[in-house]
Order: sequence, then structure tokens, then C-alpha cells
Amino acid sequence: MSRVHDALRRAETGRPVSTPVVPPAGPLGAVAAMTTAHVATPGVADSGPLTGLLEQIQEVPWDPAPEAHLIDSQRLQESPTEEFRSLRTRINHLQSVQRLHTLVVTSASPAEGKSFTAANLAVVESHLQGNNTVLCDFDFRRPIIHSLFRIDRSPGLTDYLQGKATLPEIIRKIAGTNLFLIPAGGAVLNPLELLNLKEVKTLLDRLPSLFNWVVLDSPPLLFAADANLLSTMCDGTLLVVRLGQTNIDAVSRALTGMSHNNVIGVVANAAKRGELYSKYTYYHSYYYEKAETDDAEDNEDGSPASESEKNG
Repeated sequence: MSRVHDALRRAETGRPVSTPVVPPAGPLGAVAAMTTAHVATPGVADSGPLTGLLEQIQEVPWDPAPEAHLIDSQRLQESPTEEFRSLRTRINHLQSVQRLHTLVVTSASPAEGKSFTAANLAVVESHLQGNNTVLCDFDFRRPIIHSLFRIDRSPGLTDYLQGKATLPEIIRKIAGTNLFLIPAGGAVLNPLELLNLKEVKTLLDRLPSLFNWVVLDSPPLLFAADANLLSTMCDGTLLVVRLGQTNIDAVSRALTGMSHNNVIGVVANAAKRGELYSKYTYYHSYYYEKAETDDAEDNEDGSPASESEKNG
């Protein structure tokens, strides 16, 4: 965990982390500072696959809120996409060497970008062929996933856990993609008590039979015990910090208070584009501008230019 703490110390001062495991930051401020740590393999109840469930799920259109800053599969040249692809590559590599299917995304304090990170990580995972990914809103106190994707909040997880809805009823599929969503559901007065139900662990153990990745958005560690509890039921935890804002003491207290040390890495959010991204921007701008120029080069009669004509 020494590299995790080193990344956090640098994050507190607002300086980009200079270790080789940290990729550059995008204009929307997502930078993955991944470090590996031992992840214990929890016992998984063999309850069998949920046969036929996917065929019962309601499809919804891709209609994200403009302020959500979600990655658009039609605009993959934008730099935030590349940052989340880097994060995807790192956690997919970890998955190849250890059990890692259920992942809690959290932070020490509010407003550090955990929901932004969880949502975009799920989106880029779903871009891979056959990589079914479900994003679950386990922040019953201040849920936001339904707002980001502009879907109904209910029925959702709280409804399922209270026996008011079935599993197929709470899952939505983004039409034409491998992305699935489970919103938080109706408001409840006892979020932590609901998360202590055995049905939560059973659900998290069974979802990997349907999905390659199960990504959980959860409350901040220091403001509720929910994320701590969820981390004990999942394969790994991803910690989001905000450059220039995250307090190292707060994060240290959050990590120390965790019951299960399965933090697989840190995502440093809100890095400035100019700090690390000039070379990336130059390279990708050149690549896409050249592609557009090549597509536009036609002969005077309107026919496409041949390769010899394009090359002079």
C-alpha cells in the first residue's frame, strides 16, 4: 500500500503523481493511479447461473444527461476516453491473475468524483465485445446513477431487497450495448440495515454469473459505513481522490477504518489538462485530423482519391 499512500500525498498538494503507474490526465480530469495490492478471494455461493434473466430485462435508450460527462461511443477520440481505457486495461489485467468481478468505487469524502468514475468505468468496460457490465447504485443515501443516465430511480435495489420487485424488474439494459444499470430504488430510512441483509451478499455472489464486471457506486467511506460493508462482500475496492482537494489524513483514516483491505488502486480525479496531457493531445489531434483529411480528399469529378494520389 506504500504506493497508494504516496499517490495520496501528492494528490493532497495538487501535483500530478510521477510514478510510472500513473497515466496522464484528460480534460475532464480522470487519471488512473493504479497500484496493485493483494485481493482476498471471498467464498462464492454456488447458486448456479440466472438462466433466461437477460431476456426479461427492459431496454432503455442511451440518453445521458449533458452534465454527466459520460463517455460517448461515437466520440472515442476524446482524451477522457483514453484515460478510462487505461484504467480498464489495468483492472482487466488484474482480473486475469486473480478473482476480480465485483468492484466497489468509493472515496473518503463527498464531491471527489466517485460516481463519475464508476459510471465511465462501466461504460468503457461495456465497449469490449461480449463484456457484459452492470453498474449498480448502492448509494442509497444520495443516489445519482439514475440521473446520469436519465432512467427511472425505481424499481431498484432497495425495492428488490424489500421484496417489492424481482431481479429482472430492477435491471435496465442500454439498447445496442453491453451496459446494464441497476438504480438505487425508492428512498429508505435505514440504508445500512438494508445492506446487512443476507440477500445483498447473495446478489453480489450471483451477478458475476451474468456479468463479467459488477461495478458498485457507494457512499464515501468517512460519511457512512456502507462502502466499508460493501467492500467486505466484493472482490476489490477502487478509491477516488480529487487532486488539490483530497486530505491525506482523511484518506488515511478511511483506509485504516476499512474492515477488509482489498483496495486495488487509486483514481486521481480533476487533474488539469496542461499538467500531463500536451503530448497526448498533440498525438491524437494529429491522428484524427489526418484521418478526416484523408476522407475528404476526392478527385475533381467527385470520385475518391486513389492511394497513389493521396500519397502524392
